Amino acid sequence: MLTWVLGRVGRNAFLSFLLVAVGTSQLCEPRVTILAQEALSPESTIRLRYQKIEQLISMRDGTKLHTAIFVPRDTTRTYPIIMKRTPYSCAPYGADTYPAALGPSEHFVKAGYIFVNQDVRGRFMSEGTFQQVTPHVANKRSPTDVDESSDTFDTIAWLLKNVNGHNGRVGMYGISYPGFYASAGMIDAHPALRAVSPQAPVGDWYFDDFLHNGAFFLAHAFRWLNGNAHQRSGPTTEKPAAELLPSIDGYNLFLEAQTIEEINRRHLKGKVPFWNEMMAHPNRDDFWKKRAILPHLKQVAPAVMVVTGWYDAEDLYGSFKTYQAIERFNPNVNNVLVVGPWIHGGWASGNGDRLGKVPFGSKTSAFYRAEIEFPFFEKYLKDAELPAPAEATVFETGSNSWRVFDKWPPQQAVAEEMFFREKGTLAQQASALSDNDGYDEYVSDPSKPVPYTEEITPRMTVEYMVDDQRFAARRPDVLVYQTEPLNEDLVVAGPLDVRLWVSTTGTDADFVVKLIDVQPDGTDAAALPNYQMLLRSEVIRGRFRNSFEHPQAFEPGVVSQVRLELLDVLHRFKKGHRMMVHVQSSWFPLVDRNPQKFVPNIYSAKAADFQKATQRLFHSAAHPSSIRMSVMRPGTEPK
Repeated sequence: MLTWVLGRVGRNAFLSFLLVAVGTSQLCEPRVTILAQEALSPESTIRLRYQKIEQLISMRDGTKLHTAIFVPRDTTRTYPIIMKRTPYSCAPYGADTYPAALGPSEHFVKAGYIFVNQDVRGRFMSEGTFQQVTPHVANKRSPTDVDESSDTFDTIAWLLKNVNGHNGRVGMYGISYPGFYASAGMIDAHPALRAVSPQAPVGDWYFDDFLHNGAFFLAHAFRWLNGNAHQRSGPTTEKPAAELLPSIDGYNLFLEAQTIEEINRRHLKGKVPFWNEMMAHPNRDDFWKKRAILPHLKQVAPAVMVVTGWYDAEDLYGSFKTYQAIERFNPNVNNVLVVGPWIHGGWASGNGDRLGKVPFGSKTSAFYRAEIEFPFFEKYLKDAELPAPAEATVFETGSNSWRVFDKWPPQQAVAEEMFFREKGTLAQQASALSDNDGYDEYVSDPSKPVPYTEEITPRMTVEYMVDDQRFAARRPDVLVYQTEPLNEDLVVAGPLDVRLWVSTTGTDADFVVKLIDVQPDGTDAAALPNYQMLLRSEVIRGRFRNSFEHPQAFEPGVVSQVRLELLDVLHRFKKGHRMMVHVQSSWFPLVDRNPQKFVPNIYSAKAADFQKATQRLFHSAAHPSSIRMSVMRPGTEPK
């Protein structure tokens, strides 16, 4: 009979009637609950449990920020507030329109929280002027000195005064750009802000996202800025339309345009202001320095959980550097790190059981949401009797197992150095390096750059971070070094430091370094025979080898050192596998082409500036190119 009624009068209307007639606390009767769950969409479930309020909240300078507030209809208890501030819209708009999801995961909706989503200033329905990665104002002297820290403080103060049913505690979270707002919000935080989780947060845009050590991540920057950085004319619920590309073959599309200026003219039509600003600032000048949040993470009081994925192609730098900065500047704050085998934001949805062809053996994302993230907020916002999270909860790739450490990188890890050797070998014996200045060389041709993936795409794919690298290893403009098959397991834990001794016949050059796990050969269909699994990769624009502020040309034929940090890993190279390193000078169209001729502003290089160059990598006692890492060998690993 109940099913017939739901079909005839409408499920939402009938359940609203139940809510009024019997009271929210009585909706736990098993038969009604089961039928309601079967009948309701996620949006209707949220509508049933929560009342939505839309409010323009005034900041200290008078700017009003659009805020969506979801308060539990059950008023028999109090709830903590959990907040996300975003430039990506807190749609759907309208007090009677409800989203299909709230908060970090479904666990929070079931447990009961007050959810707050806010459009940051200058975005969508909020007033004000938007700034990309808003500079932090360290010394605020007047109401006009505003930033994301002050906007967070003012929002929390308003919520505590005007929203009923809260328990006086606030949590904050956000992924990627919202992760930056979470980081900013915990500086000089409101006393009620007790727990913050910056997840894949932007830390410093000269090293995150669009720029990596001065090299321009063309495919990623084009896609994101084209989709998210067009100007708006005023408060709106709609995002300005992106320019459409004429082809999905990004390699040919960007190569045919030849220059950055022509890519902008043809495909962005010059309509993206921040692209134009970036092109005017190729060096790490004050334009970039004032947008770095990392130096300001000093007055942090809430408990912090930094979350990222090993295969986060966008903000891996920001994640590890945010954790490190909070540790360094706030030694008494409970600051912990969580890293899983995830793409950018992959922990927030899906199962996390594989990426591309690489399996991880379990539903790592679902585990994180239920067993790590939810308990963190429950402990600090509701005083749940739960143990404090481990200092570092980290997924070990290669063995596909979760590990916990009381320090990151693990204190059991010891430094080792692997040297590039003649005949493409990679070995520890520095003493065996020749006194003669041996080298390997390749010709880097900007008209035929090394592709970053075999996939035909104009985008930065998420799978590239585990892609099989055999397509690159077979090219003559990629140097390949590898160990013999390992006779025991080797765990690499922590950051990687590469030191290259190089020369070039040009006056500028990029250098890309990739760490790879080579699977054994075999006929097992379940395995990946000879698969060259990418573990970590990074690029540096050679002009910045000595300073990111003051670029310096190479002197043709003169040997120079280029140092490059590859961000952290926790990976087990299993017995029988090989460790491999690639070195190359292009990575297209992930990274824009270096003309290999020094020009003051590389983004203004003309087609005629692009030239072939011969790059040499030296491996001798005088010039020992190497990769340094921290490792745990059998017998030294923690229990």
